[in-house]
Amino acid sequence: MQNRSIPLTDEQMRDFIVNGFIKVKTDFPPSFHEQIYQHLDVMFEQTGNLGNNVLPLIPEIQQVFDHPIVDGAMRGVLGTNYIMHPHRFCHYNPIGGGGQGHHKDTYEGDEQVRRHRCRWTMGFYYPQDVTEDMGPTAVLPGSQYYDSGESAHEHPELSLCGEAGTVTIVHYDLWHRATANESDKKRYMLKFLFSRLDEPRTPTWQSENADWQSVAEGVEPEHPELWESQWDWYYGNESGCTNGVPSDEVTDLLDTLQHDNEKMRLNAAYRLGRVGAAAVPVLQKALHSGNASIQNYAGYALSLVGSPAVSALIDSLQVSDESVRTTAAYALADMGKVAQEAVPALTRAAKDKSPWVRRHAIEGLGIIGQQMEEGTDLSQTVSVITEGLRDDYYWVRYNAARTLAILGPLSEPALPDLLAQLEDENRYVRFNAALALKRIDTPEAREVLFSHLFSTRWCALTTRDTPF
Repeated sequence: MQNRSIPLTDEQMRDFIVNGFIKVKTDFPPSFHEQIYQHLDVMFEQTGNLGNNVLPLIPEIQQVFDHPIVDGAMRGVLGTNYIMHPHRFCHYNPIGGGGQGHHKDTYEGDEQVRRHRCRWTMGFYYPQDVTEDMGPTAVLPGSQYYDSGESAHEHPELSLCGEAGTVTIVHYDLWHRATANESDKKRYMLKFLFSRLDEPRTPTWQSENADWQSVAEGVEPEHPELWESQWDWYYGNESGCTNGVPSDEVTDLLDTLQHDNEKMRLNAAYRLGRVGAAAVPVLQKALHSGNASIQNYAGYALSLVGSPAVSALIDSLQVSDESVRTTAAYALADMGKVAQEAVPALTRAAKDKSPWVRRHAIEGLGIIGQQMEEGTDLSQTVSVITEGLRDDYYWVRYNAARTLAILGPLSEPALPDLLAQLEDENRYVRFNAALALKRIDTPEAREVLFSHLFSTRWCALTTRDTPF
């Protein structure tokens, strides 16, 4: 099938920013999904849940995520250059299954601090009709921005029911759960992960209105600055481009960062970020407050301030407090291209004694580096990232390989080290190393990658009953 992606509309993107998910439906015939359902039955009967290998076992599933309406939705929220992560799982809810509590998923292969900007999604696919009583996945719409279950539960639960072929694309940090199966039918749900490689430059959906205020007209303004900042980011606008909140609000907003209500704290952080340069001194002080929660909110705000905050964050990379250095690296990474002057400091931070600082600094070098002008010399940066492939902590190695993939052809000098990481003890480091080789895309890189893939290929037709 030729894939002519069906793009999202402004209204669909608005709903994703606000609610954290979007539901679409493929138009394959019922027999297509029934076949996948039967394959899953056989898998559970013969081998049990094969987890990541469910796709090579049932390659038809790939057609679901390649479908124009699914691909178009993924492009809208993750950009045109998104990838399918190697982690995938079949969630089985048996008859009488008791369901789960609401939770956020951990990041497979990467101890990543959660980001409000959507760089990861999950795709939930039903290969059969799922009704309310069958234990569908349920979400708390709009909860992707909250750390606490208490705040998340202020939003009413929504069950993601749907016909066979329904796919729900979910912000990775949305609170969700499996509900109880009270029917006489078992329920399968296939969960796949996806992530973006490129930062937004222009809208990757069918946009007809750049003005968030117009698009969001009629929507209850629960998080006005937060939502608008996400819209601006998706449009490729630099951090700080919409600053303009009166500076005389700074003192009250700073006090609100300590409010008992998480929603109030979140709104205060994003409104402080819209103040601009006048807010930097107090935010820098908050960053050094010693209070982990206030540090995180100060990091969100400083990232949104943009250019006026870069120097303060570079200074914060030099302090003795590990949590401050970590948050500073995180904020600079999230800021993107406006933090270009921080590349030398982040390059030094990529060798910090703290693995968390190293992890965030390396991510920032990828996010910022790919947006720098063509011809910029990043050889020293690539060299330091390559050292990260040999880090003792697998999540640093994971992020180093992923960052080399993001930088693409600039990472060619890392080819010998990437070859070694194809045998890393962590399966996801291996995947990112292979992805980096694909993105480098020289004849030597392609030869290395093809040789590796052919030797490690898993054959779905080979079973204990059909060994050859």
